[in-house]
Amino acid sequence: MVSQSNDEIKVILTKPFSLGDTDASYRAPNLLQRVLSLFKNIRPGSDLSHLQLPPLFNFPKSQLQCYGESVYCTASDLLGKCNREQNPVDRFISVVAWSISTTRPTVLLSPYNPILGETHHASRENLNVLLEQVSHHPPVSALHATDEKDNIEMTWCQQPVPKFYGTSVETQVLGKRQLKLLNHGETYEMNCPHLLIRILPVPDIDWVGSVNVRCLETGLVAKLTYKSNSFLGLGGNGRLVKGKILNSSSSKVLYEVEGHWDRTVTIKDPSNRKVKVIYDANEVISGLQAPILSDPKNVKPTESALVWGELSEAIKNKEWEKAREVKKVVEEKQRKLARERESRGENWIPKHFVVFHSKEGGWECSPIEKWVPSAPIVAP
Repeated sequence: MVSQSNDEIKVILTKPFSLGDTDASYRAPNLLQRVLSLFKNIRPGSDLSHLQLPPLFNFPKSQLQCYGESVYCTASDLLGKCNREQNPVDRFISVVAWSISTTRPTVLLSPYNPILGETHHASRENLNVLLEQVSHHPPVSALHATDEKDNIEMTWCQQPVPKFYGTSVETQVLGKRQLKLLNHGETYEMNCPHLLIRILPVPDIDWVGSVNVRCLETGLVAKLTYKSNSFLGLGGNGRLVKGKILNSSSSKVLYEVEGHWDRTVTIKDPSNRKVKVIYDANEVISGLQAPILSDPKNVKPTESALVWGELSEAIKNKEWEKAREVKKVVEEKQRKLARERESRGENWIPKHFVVFHSKEGGWECSPIEKWVPSAPIVAP
């Protein structure tokens, strides 16, 4: 964890989730028993979107940072590879691999629910990433990332909907992810798997569900399924990814996809049975380091690492009473601002995105600026 001062206010930058991280230093004692007590009076099927968790259950990082880090925290340039491929099929395969790389390990703790208007702005080399919390009820996050050198643009709109099912919590992540390779005139759309937190009988966390990736111009489609372990935590198929890449116009299967998102993923050509590794998690998401604050003066007051800095520091030091007090101050300030807006008859308007409801239902977000500027927070 990196702690740096910005006008005597703490900016806390933690390591991103990556392979091999077993650091339990932030966990409160008897965490599992505390989790069970938390859900004791919650009915199965309940939407947990409005549930306010005490700091004992928080990982010292905002959900906005988690979304952003899955894009800019990487040990290899998979995104650039998507742009460099000369063949449309090879580009599509690289986009599928990049999409899998945004699936990250996590822990049995919850990041902070971002406050309305909270932002996170970070860069890695030529890729600049900006996120904003554009709605609080329901919680909706928008992401805009651009690389002017490689002419790449990315927009995400994400709405997590966690529900309790008695022995587990499953969070469906609604919203569209879009990647544009502007040099090739191609737009790729994809969705996100669901996060499954199993509490009993064996505590476990995994990504599950269906993910579809499609290129609007070429008609190429990937249909992937993420699977977890069996109910008892047995079976050996945890973190499995399986599916196929096909041409939607002819329904011809071009490749079969199989592997594990935390290990390797391969494609197999059904015509000649040749197998090729397209993704190696160890090369992409292992040993990731915390971002660095390179320009303290340009950190915005709405920056996640600043908004939650004191709370993150308290959690790091296991000062639980102080953590509760700091979290209460942040949340009460937001309630006060909401009451003031309501008394004036004002609606809150996002600063960096235009937000609207799509024809298919749900939320969509369009960035106001064409390019994201370089950020004061930099990923090594």
